[in-house]
Amino acid sequence: MSTLTPEVMWAQDANKVFVTVNLSDATPEIDLTENKLAVKASSGGKDYAAQLEFNQEIDTKASTTHATARNIFFTLIKAKGDNWWPRLTKGPKPNFLKTDFARWKDEDDEDDEPEPSAGMDMGGMGGMPGMGGMPGMGGMGGAGGFDIQSLMAQMGQGGQGMPDMGDYDDDEEEADEADDVPALEEAEHQV
Repeated sequence: MSTLTPEVMWAQDANKVFVTVNLSDATPEIDLTENKLAVKASSGGKDYAAQLEFNQEIDTKASTTHATARNIFFTLIKAKGDNWWPRLTKGPKPNFLKTDFARWKDEDDEDDEPEPSAGMDMGGMGGMPGMGGMPGMGGMGGAGGFDIQSLMAQMGQGGQGMPDMGDYDDDEEEADEADDVPALEEAEHQV
């Protein structure tokens, strides 16, 4: 049986490197040193392996690993803090290595945002508008405070409470238009 290579994603900020190995229900063997990361794992009856030789050194004692049902997530602390790496690996980029844009920060974007949760992609969940009925969410209301229930109450059920349209009658207007259209039989004879 041949060994496959898993998808590996990475991102960084000034002090950390985030590496995600996408393997579900994996039992990993991890070899982490100051200069490299090697992961071997079995997932779905298949064997996987990936190795990365880092561009610069990391602090292995301060770095963490978190394995979930979907992936293996590493938070690697850079040995030289406040240091942006031009790339993750020495030499050419491996074809299995992708940029994790959900966690990526640029040097000029660096601010005091909370760091990404270990292995959890929370991007795109900000605000959660329109989730008013979720338990424990404190009545978040809808988009811009819009409340469909109060709107329906104002309208009433089945059109009750709708404004009076006066003597406006669509049926008479439609009947007048029907008089202008010749019957189908007449139209065939005119051709």
